[in-house]
Amino acid sequence: MPLWCTLLVRDKSCVVPLYTIEEGVNHSLNPFCDHCRCTGWGNHLVSKRKYHVVIPNDRDWNKPLEDNVLNIHSHLLHGLIHCNGFGHLLCINGIEGGSKYLYGREIMDLWDRICEILKARKISVEDASKKHGMDLRLLHGVAYGHTWFGRWGYKFCRGSYGVSEENYDRAIEILSSQKLDKIIQDFSDREQSRQIKCMVQHYRDLSESQLVTIRDLFKFMLTIKSRSALQKKLVAATAAPSASVQKNSIRISFHKKDNSKEKYLRCKRFTSVIAHMDSRWPAKRLEFAAEVIVDALKQHKSEVGHGGMTRQDLRDAARMHIGDTGLLDYVLKSMNNVIVGCHIVRRGINSARVLEYTIDDVDPVKDLKLLEATEEIRQKPLPDLLPAPAPVPGTDVYNDVVYLYNNTLLNYPESELLELATQAVLDSKHFVKDRPFRDEDDQLLRFFCQVMPGLFDAENMATETSPAGELVMVPLHATVFDLKQAAEKALRDTYCIMDKFVVTEVDNLGEMEDRDVLFGALESGAEILVRGSGIDLDSNLKHEGGADNWIVRCECGARDDDGERMIACDICEVWQHTRCCGIEDSEAVPPLFVCPGCCTSFGPPMTNSPLEFQCSDDLLLDSATMYGMDYEYDNCIGLLQ
Repeated sequence: MPLWCTLLVRDKSCVVPLYTIEEGVNHSLNPFCDHCRCTGWGNHLVSKRKYHVVIPNDRDWNKPLEDNVLNIHSHLLHGLIHCNGFGHLLCINGIEGGSKYLYGREIMDLWDRICEILKARKISVEDASKKHGMDLRLLHGVAYGHTWFGRWGYKFCRGSYGVSEENYDRAIEILSSQKLDKIIQDFSDREQSRQIKCMVQHYRDLSESQLVTIRDLFKFMLTIKSRSALQKKLVAATAAPSASVQKNSIRISFHKKDNSKEKYLRCKRFTSVIAHMDSRWPAKRLEFAAEVIVDALKQHKSEVGHGGMTRQDLRDAARMHIGDTGLLDYVLKSMNNVIVGCHIVRRGINSARVLEYTIDDVDPVKDLKLLEATEEIRQKPLPDLLPAPAPVPGTDVYNDVVYLYNNTLLNYPESELLELATQAVLDSKHFVKDRPFRDEDDQLLRFFCQVMPGLFDAENMATETSPAGELVMVPLHATVFDLKQAAEKALRDTYCIMDKFVVTEVDNLGEMEDRDVLFGALESGAEILVRGSGIDLDSNLKHEGGADNWIVRCECGARDDDGERMIACDICEVWQHTRCCGIEDSEAVPPLFVCPGCCTSFGPPMTNSPLEFQCSDDLLLDSATMYGMDYEYDNCIGLLQ
């Protein structure tokens, strides 16, 4: 593949390699684009070339690119732009993602400028960004009304599980408008009551403006990190804790010391643990998954130097090597004080109240000899794995944000509306930046040239949306014939099935002939429809979504692939989300599945059957009213295993 390397200088402190890789679709192992399909662009014609923009991880700057460079997820930047101007931001990793020099916002600024210079038309991103275990699309959505990518103009494109833009906007409004006083009242009979009340009061005292809603609070807390004056005020306010706090701290420290003397943790070999477990996976498969998890923890420890990994981060890292999420969840659940190879894996709650996994080396002399004799060792518990005292508000702003995020957004007491709103925001992952067309002040006419949809497939013309049009530029004095030639050249150069396309007619020009001048007949920036011949309708490289004609009809309202896990009925072959069918992400897909519609056609649902269970309707926003559903299933799912 053709490759270019551009060296970028960052404040004379380092030189950053930026690689541009041209991938020819005709010789690619992956000619179709899953990202287009999940974004809703599956009907776009397959473009001839893809351009990958890559900044490798810091540790690889002085190494040649690996053969699987396009499949690595640890790049600081990986963007893809099709030659028709549509593209995808595939990955971005700043300081928290492993970079020693570049912040995420700096990388995003660079990517945004690249797209602007190349005049990319639309760029999508699947927002799965996290910080301190929090989904930023939820946190920033509540705090700012848009995702972290919203700073650069990325807006809602499509939601998973049938979430519409209206649902998303309404969910953000519901969550962000919660009154702080109402939150304090709702938590009054909960154990978190005192902590939440102290946090709210602490930041109200710091703020120069009134904090009324949860949006006001989160926005202020996220802003306070970058405002030096307030940061100094924050440090001063928390520098001298009260006598009662000091007394409690002394009491807690003595309590920890006593416990560390009296209690020991038994650490067993993972092979011994799984020997007594009733698992559907073979022991070798479980051991392999444990080794992958240990490798992820070791890599994280070598890069960061300290601390552990949250369960979600560790799960995501392991998924790069193991696709079976059910297997990973099963192994993670059993990994606490276990020994894998020469390492001990522990699980505990960190100071931010988040489940965290850590790894330590086994003593090669003392512990390994004891292991050979007893299959277990006794070790003192680590202080940081013991339940930590309630955090003092203001000591660490991000710890406070995590605490409020977990309680007021994820685990609000007895509020179905807030639960559904949170789920709707989390189910909205696909965002797009649409670069509006701007006609330049020059001596060129610009038109968006689109092929008549009926030329592709007359039978599906009424149901399929038209593929995107191509930008064509001609001089001011150009004739109709010049426009046909320019359109023909652009389409041939862009799409695989247009390699021999010949333009014969332009619909918008009425009775104009080939020698007539365009100036004055068409306004620059107009869309035109062309007819012609030579389209290769038998080509396999037709639509970016691939040749498979999936039928999606899920009870959540989804009618197209949204990238979430699905299962097909073995009778009607209609696809539905596993989650909507009551199959958890941690569960394996059943070998045989029959949808509710086909169950009903065979006969009435059985009662008191071990094969029957209810759909997870409580995960959806009031189905018909919230999601605009016009199709309902019975609450009967047939699973034959």
